[in-house]
Amino acid sequence: MMNEIKLRKATVDDITAIRNLAWQVFPETYKGLISNEQIEYMMEWMYSVKSLRRQMLEDHHTYILAFNGEDLIGYVSVQPEQCETEPYIYHLQKLYVHPKMHELGVGKMLFQAAIDHVKEVCNNARCEIRLYVNRHNKALHFYEKMGMANIDKGDFDIGKGFTMNVFIMDLMVNNISIK
Repeated sequence: MMNEIKLRKATVDDITAIRNLAWQVFPETYKGLISNEQIEYMMEWMYSVKSLRRQMLEDHHTYILAFNGEDLIGYVSVQPEQCETEPYIYHLQKLYVHPKMHELGVGKMLFQAAIDHVKEVCNNARCEIRLYVNRHNKALHFYEKMGMANIDKGDFDIGKGFTMNVFIMDLMVNNISIK
């Protein structure tokens, strides 16, 4: 049953819920794109309690959560990447929605919430959101539809012999409102 979707910023008290949802969505998203060993490594790297705590408290990630009633169904995370000179760049680190909630507009709501957050913290300065997305991720079309442009590609060593093969996408956010 679909209730009204509510969004709110996460706190460290939400770490366990984020981690639990990540275990439902991340492996499913990357099944067949990367090895099970890389999925397990990345889950520990990005979604251990220690990592999530560090992201929030030290690395300045802002997580915005989507709820259907009391159920956490999605999250987005943005992090300042380059804020010394304009345009300021914020990294869209994560955007995941529970598979049962796909096609209901939750991803779009979370993406708009990320843009709104960046616009707010940029305080009218020129700002961009940048995303590194797996080259075979089904969400590529979603990000293009949201207005992001593919500006480059990269192959990044993430440790333990694993590599992320990504497209680098970008969006200037100052005058953007997702319809």
